[in-house]
Amino acid sequence: MNIVFVEPHFPKNQREFPRALASVGARVIGIGETPWDYLDDELKSWMVHYEQVGSVTDRGQMTEAVRRVQGMVWVDRMESTIEAHQMVAAQVREDLGIPGTSVRTTWLCRDKPSMKEALRQAGVPTAASTGADDAAQVWEFARRVGYPLILKPRDAAGAAGTYRVDDDTQLRATLDRMAGYGSIAVEEFVEGHEGFYDTVAIDGQVALDFASHYYPGVLEAMRNRWISPQFVATNRIDGGGVYAEIREMGERVNHALGIGTSATHMEWFYGPKGLKFSEIGCRPPGVGCWDLYNAANDMDVYAAWAEAVVHGRVSQRPSRSHAAGIIALRPDRDGQITGYSGLEDVENRLGRWIIDAHIPSQGTPTQPVEAGFMANAWIRMKHPDYDHLRAMLDDVGRTVQVHAG
Repeated sequence: MNIVFVEPHFPKNQREFPRALASVGARVIGIGETPWDYLDDELKSWMVHYEQVGSVTDRGQMTEAVRRVQGMVWVDRMESTIEAHQMVAAQVREDLGIPGTSVRTTWLCRDKPSMKEALRQAGVPTAASTGADDAAQVWEFARRVGYPLILKPRDAAGAAGTYRVDDDTQLRATLDRMAGYGSIAVEEFVEGHEGFYDTVAIDGQVALDFASHYYPGVLEAMRNRWISPQFVATNRIDGGGVYAEIREMGERVNHALGIGTSATHMEWFYGPKGLKFSEIGCRPPGVGCWDLYNAANDMDVYAAWAEAVVHGRVSQRPSRSHAAGIIALRPDRDGQITGYSGLEDVENRLGRWIIDAHIPSQGTPTQPVEAGFMANAWIRMKHPDYDHLRAMLDDVGRTVQVHAG
C-alpha cells in the first residue's frame, strides 16, 4: 500500500507515524515543509519518496505535490495527523480521488456549532451552542441560555482563543477582543470534571480505546500560572460506569460525523447534568498522549494505528497494567530559566515510576502558560494504581519549583 503522509518531521513525534506505517509494510511517501537534506537518516529510511512544499496548509501546493506522486505510483491513502493540516488534506483527497476522511467529516470536526448540532441529532449530549456572525446573535444567546458562557473561534483547537464570560461586562469586553473573527462559537458553560476519550476506529467501529482525565480543567489550567496541571490516562476504562457510557457515546459520535478508519480524540465533561461531549477531533491527540498509552499498556499505539490504516485490523491489545500521566511544571515568571528546586528529592523518592522528563537548561527562555502542557518543564510517570499515581503527581507539583528571572 502506498500512503502519502503529511508533514513527517515536525513536531518531534510526527516521525513515529511514518515509522509505524513502514513497520507494517506500507510504502510511505512524505510531503512536508522541511528540506530533504535536513531530515535525519532514520526518518529518511522509513520513506520511499519525499516531496517538499512551501506550506502543507496551501491547497494548491499540496494538490500539485500529490499529483506528482500519483504520476509515479498509485496512492492508496493520504494521512494527516495534525489539526491544522486536516482540511487541506481532506480537500486534496476529494480533488484527486484518494480514500480517507471526507471534507464533510473534517468540517464537522472543526466547525464547533455544526459539530454539536450533528451530535445532538444523533443523541449525543452536548452543551447548548450556536454560531454567531455578529454581536447581536451572541447577546440573544446569552439572554436565552444565561451565564456562564464560553466564546471561541469556530475552528479552535483545545483552549486556543477560548474565553469564559460570567456577566454582561465580561461579555462586552470579550466581544471587543474577538472582533477580528468573522464568526465565533458561543456555548453554554458545562460544569463538571473534564477528560478525553481517544480511539482508533476501523470503518467507524472502535477497535482500540483509552480514557484520560484533566486535573484541573483545560481552561483553568491554561489561565493560571500557579497551577501545575496534569492529565492522566486511566487503566480502569474496562470497569464500566461512566466509561461504558463514554464508549457508547463514542460509537454514536463516529456515526454522526461519518468517521471511518481514523484515530479520534473526543473531549467530554461529567457533572451535575451528566455526561456531555465537547470537542471532537478526527485525528490522534496531541501533547504526547500516545506515548503515555504506550508506557501504560505495553504496546505501540502508533503501530496499531498503522495496522488499522494499512490492513484494516488491530492485533495489539492494551494490557491496562498501569495508569500514566504528565504534570506540567511552570516557571514562576516569564523570562529565562534560572534553576530548579526539588528535582533531586523527587527522583530519589519516586524515580522508579518516572517514564521520562523534559527539564530545560538554565538560560532557556520560558514559554507562556497558555502554550500548553509541554511548553516548559514536565515529568511523565506511571503506576499500577491510578489513585497512587495521582498522589505522586500531586507530590511532584508541590515539590518541584521552576525558577526564572
